[in-house]
Amino acid sequence: MGAFSTTVDFVLEDDRVLLRPLSENDFPYLLPFSKDEKDLWKYSMVSAAGEEGLQKYLQKALAARVSGDEYPFIVFDKKFQNYAGSTRFYDIQTANHSMQLGYTWYGKKFQGSGLNVHCKYLLLSFAFENAGMFRVEFRADARNQRSIAAMKKIGCSVEGIIRQHLQLEDGTRRDSIILSILKTEWDNGGKEKLKALLK
Repeated sequence: MGAFSTTVDFVLEDDRVLLRPLSENDFPYLLPFSKDEKDLWKYSMVSAAGEEGLQKYLQKALAARVSGDEYPFIVFDKKFQNYAGSTRFYDIQTANHSMQLGYTWYGKKFQGSGLNVHCKYLLLSFAFENAGMFRVEFRADARNQRSIAAMKKIGCSVEGIIRQHLQLEDGTRRDSIILSILKTEWDNGGKEKLKALLK
């Protein structure tokens, strides 16, 4: 296991999905989602809706990678032979061997297709087995039941709710649910349980 660095380009893939570093050149691949599926960001703190929204989304994500805080990916679905969305590591704390996994979204036709399980298996395997992480944390709007169910399905444990945690674009405040997976849990059956869902 080595220390994680956001300066190193790498690709994660299996027979279903390819995750590679997000770049400015990915704008046209993600634009159809931004223009036609704006409700994808209903519960998101950073919206990529519309052309201008997507440009800002990419700029913020790439700047966060340069600063060493985040590592964003674009998701390519091999089954559909099309780009499906994006995900990332963020709040990367190498000294504490901890990071968060989130900012995940997929186009509607990819939701419920099994794509998310493949992505999470690759990302968690990398986090625990290559990047030296002891803890991977997940957060979501406490109202986002679809996202919460998906996180529980891959083995996340609920830790609690941070009340009125973040201010949304409309001026209201959201409660955030905190979930996590620990390396000990991953090593003691978590990996195999998630791997079984790939079949």
